[in-house]
Amino acid sequence: MEHSASASFIRPAAAQDAGRIAEILVFNNRLNFFPIFKDEQYSFCEMQVVPLAQRLAEDQDALSRTFVLDDGVLRGFVRVHGREVEKLFVDPCFQGRGVGAALLEFAVARFGADRLWALKANESARRFYAAHGFTPAGESRFEEGTDQRLLLLCRHI
Repeated sequence: MEHSASASFIRPAAAQDAGRIAEILVFNNRLNFFPIFKDEQYSFCEMQVVPLAQRLAEDQDALSRTFVLDDGVLRGFVRVHGREVEKLFVDPCFQGRGVGAALLEFAVARFGADRLWALKANESARRFYAAHGFTPAGESRFEEGTDQRLLLLCRHI
């Protein structure tokens, strides 16, 4: 079923969503982050759907801050901490259909989200965030344990 995403389908995540959330994380990691980090051990050995889903289902703090877009198919999710978007991922099969935009707009409207960290090397993510008003704030840091830089992006109204 092809249609545009709508905020009316966004709901709090539940433990039973953990498998699908893990699947989205693994899929995105392999398509978007493996080409940047080139860490086969992490992407193909450590990062596995079942153990990741088990950890997510047990992490009540993270679940309480996670919201999914689910219109019968869980298409993506956003996790917010205070005013920071911690994670925003859309199943690659559903990208370009407004899912990420709906989730980001939800985080902005519901929590006043106005900041996030994005990999400098992830140009498609940076373009997406720029299209939604998030621009570099002049602050950066290394992604823990890597040589890749994260940029702080802030939304200015």
